[in-house]
Amino acid sequence: MERRRHTRSWLLLGFGLGAVCAHADDSPYLFGDWGGARTRLFDQGVGFDFGYVSEVAHNFSGGDENITRYTDQWKLGSTFDFEKLWGWRGASFQIMVTDRNGRNIGADANIGNNQLIQEVYGRGQTWHLTIFAFDQTFLDGRWDWRIGRLPVGEDIASFSCDFQNLTFCGAQPGNIVGDYWINWPTSQWATRLKFKATDELYAQIAAYQLNPLYADDNYARDKGLTLDNPGTTGWLLPLEFGWTPQRNGLPGSYKFGVWYNTAGGADLFYDINHEPRALTDAPPLQRDSRYGAYVTFQQQWTGTAGHDGIVVFFNATQADQSTSRTDRQIAMGAELHGPFNRPNDFIGFAVGATHANGRAADYQRLYNSVHPDQAGIVLDGNEYASEIFYSWSPIPSIQLRPNLQYVLHPGGSSQNDDAFVLGVKTVIAF
Repeated sequence: MERRRHTRSWLLLGFGLGAVCAHADDSPYLFGDWGGARTRLFDQGVGFDFGYVSEVAHNFSGGDENITRYTDQWKLGSTFDFEKLWGWRGASFQIMVTDRNGRNIGADANIGNNQLIQEVYGRGQTWHLTIFAFDQTFLDGRWDWRIGRLPVGEDIASFSCDFQNLTFCGAQPGNIVGDYWINWPTSQWATRLKFKATDELYAQIAAYQLNPLYADDNYARDKGLTLDNPGTTGWLLPLEFGWTPQRNGLPGSYKFGVWYNTAGGADLFYDINHEPRALTDAPPLQRDSRYGAYVTFQQQWTGTAGHDGIVVFFNATQADQSTSRTDRQIAMGAELHGPFNRPNDFIGFAVGATHANGRAADYQRLYNSVHPDQAGIVLDGNEYASEIFYSWSPIPSIQLRPNLQYVLHPGGSSQNDDAFVLGVKTVIAF
């Protein structure tokens, strides 16, 4: 079954690339405007979002063997503008399904990394109902209410995903507390309310249903395309404040947020009697809540707004230390858009660190001292990741992005060999 899915992905990709020869205009879509039908439908209230991302990676060092792995994602989405369709002012509905395939080089090569080397892998290599949501604005757009099935990072702590290493991709909190902060492609029942105080200032609050099944790959394979409600164990409640200023006419985005998880979680060190669990082997102490905070900064520094120039970013997230195995992540980088007079190309470079929680390390050290025949690796430091890429766009609808990644101390331990990876990320808009 996996081989058939893998072959199908390559055939579809080959078909799409073959269409480049017939693609003569500057359309942002590989198959153009469908003879004008796409524009007509959009003007009438029906928009489409069809895309493909593939990520190939080969590790030259790190892990048990030097191998190559491939993973991909298809997305098929549509947005219905109810105001254009039926005169329902400020209302719209969006649906998005995704399909993931392939394998994870980090797991197959036993690299030991915390952050995915191929960010598009994960959450079950299968079909997902990623967005199924209604949106309503009020008071000339000052208030915006959204409800339905949503990934957290779609609205909260949202960030671009140009890089191939997960450290630099998407809503950062999901990178370190992904057992309950559910980013793409998985959705859960949710609602979000956003208030725009001015054109540059906003605040938003949301509630996302919590259930461990949403993070379970087997559940995704069984019910990834359904509107199933597996039951509520608690709620993820994020609050975000944002500022989107213009610096000398250049756009910026500055976000600060906090979150609270009412479902709680298992303590990493203590058991139910507040004794070291490594000594007693008793069930873990259950904490009543989990929480954290983040900042996300992005600013275009030079050039023309939205076109050429340098864009810099900085992301930092801190989670609670009682329950989070990775409790901190920091990432920073820059992109140069329009190099060599090529308006659709850009270059990216980023570095980041993901911290392994010291409480989990203390548990592992104590466990190793009591069970030397079952000793595991102690993860007690930072996993450092860096990536550089060049994004080449032969036509506006295709981006080919070769990249080099270096992962120092995978998992946060010097016991794991450093990984040097060559990758290629391909992005196609249909």
